[in-house]
Amino acid sequence: MERRKFIKHLVGSSVAPYFLGGLPLSGFGQVNETALGDDKVLVVIQLAGGNDGLNTAVPIDQYANYQRARANIALAENRLLKIPQSESLGLHPSLSGMTQLFEEGKASLIQDVGYPDPDFSHFRSTDIWNTASDSDKHILSGWAGRYLASENPDYPNSYPNSDHPDPLSIQIGSVLNTSLQGPVYPMGMAISDPNFFYELLTEEPAQTPVSIAEKELAFLRQMAQQTNQYASTIKAAASKVNSQGTYPDSYLANQLKVVARLIAGGLRTKFYFVQIGGFDTHDNQALNSDSTKGEHAELLAELSDSVLAFIRDLEGLGVSERVLTMTYSEFGRRIKSNASYGTDHGAAAPMFLFGDFVNSKVFGENPILPANAREDDNVPMQYDFRSVYASILERWFCVDTTSVNEVMLQSFQSLPLIQGAPCGFITANETVEEKLHFKAFPNPCDQYTNLEFYTEGGLNHILVFNSSGQQIVQPLSKILPIGLYTEQINTSSWSPGLYYIRWQNKDLQKIVKVVKR
Repeated sequence: MERRKFIKHLVGSSVAPYFLGGLPLSGFGQVNETALGDDKVLVVIQLAGGNDGLNTAVPIDQYANYQRARANIALAENRLLKIPQSESLGLHPSLSGMTQLFEEGKASLIQDVGYPDPDFSHFRSTDIWNTASDSDKHILSGWAGRYLASENPDYPNSYPNSDHPDPLSIQIGSVLNTSLQGPVYPMGMAISDPNFFYELLTEEPAQTPVSIAEKELAFLRQMAQQTNQYASTIKAAASKVNSQGTYPDSYLANQLKVVARLIAGGLRTKFYFVQIGGFDTHDNQALNSDSTKGEHAELLAELSDSVLAFIRDLEGLGVSERVLTMTYSEFGRRIKSNASYGTDHGAAAPMFLFGDFVNSKVFGENPILPANAREDDNVPMQYDFRSVYASILERWFCVDTTSVNEVMLQSFQSLPLIQGAPCGFITANETVEEKLHFKAFPNPCDQYTNLEFYTEGGLNHILVFNSSGQQIVQPLSKILPIGLYTEQINTSSWSPGLYYIRWQNKDLQKIVKVVKR
């Protein structure tokens, strides 16, 4: 059996776990301090199922169109929570904890994050987000796993050792997130359940199964030996923390509590992945009697309250400056709600970042909503999710641009997500909105439309999306000198309807709505 295929199968199979005090673990890595050079941590919260972005962050400036499209689940405008970063945006009433973090300058929101040609399958779209692949390509390694492998090229030989005893990454959950799969080896360990974390001292490692090919068995034994060696390291880190802040009694909060304890205990682990499921809200997303209640409201409350408790705990433990927290979901939901008080699989949705060094703002503009949304209308992509990953590698982990491009498999837009201190980027006073100049005329159009834009120089991209959020053409991808330009697009072959045209230059982007008659 090819080792890479064997490992990929192993992570998701019943033979994967080695028990560390009741903690099934699969695949390991360890921090190479010389390569990584610091103790910064990224905590990733997966909102599994496809979070409804439009009821998470409501575009107040288009409230009439929003309410018309979602009459049975629309949130009342006077119930929305306001944040100082935007006068035209309102958060779901369940997000009071996250609203506090926005008020303190410790949160940011990235509008309409997705990818071209979205796939509406949970499994495939999750795989795309985790591997950072194009939607028409299948890649076995994950974006975080490739980064960790590039920084630790000798892994797993001689890992762990006395100088570098800690896991590279930890997944709270029985199956390792695909994001942590390296080009050959899994680069993390999975803790099946946070409750088992507290039984670390009581149980013995399970024996490796014998019904496996000889080479694979040798590999499993090597990994099992590494697992046992990690036990004392994790125990030592956990024992250093005698008290923590108060957390709500929820599954996500329990996961984050474990993460905070290990970070404060001194583990040099770079990535922690946690998950909250249930966001596939096809029905009963909101109650008929009160749209601020229902399944989605409960999920957002768990997310918000857990994140606030986690941030407060990190502050009390004195480690908040080390930690950046990010949310993601495999896709958003359709603009128009369905008859079951729910929403169906869609395209782009917002992401959130939390931490002491986030550039606390709303990135991008509110999604453009049609006056009369159809059942298949989607929110188009403003930001490629891979730009978020690349910017975190560059501005949080201080990875040079060439290495970022190698990890991400191509070049992506750099976004000022992090304020200057971690890697020296000057972002606090950036006001990119003042530089935006992008318009389309004639609009509505028949045979053509002209796009006028002012570029700061460098690479410029123009993408055209249909109302379903699918990319139909890329009329421009070119390096241009600074100046004002006009690009004509032939629209004669387009079907009548609504289109979204996205222009990008460096960290600037803007979307205009164009109607084809």
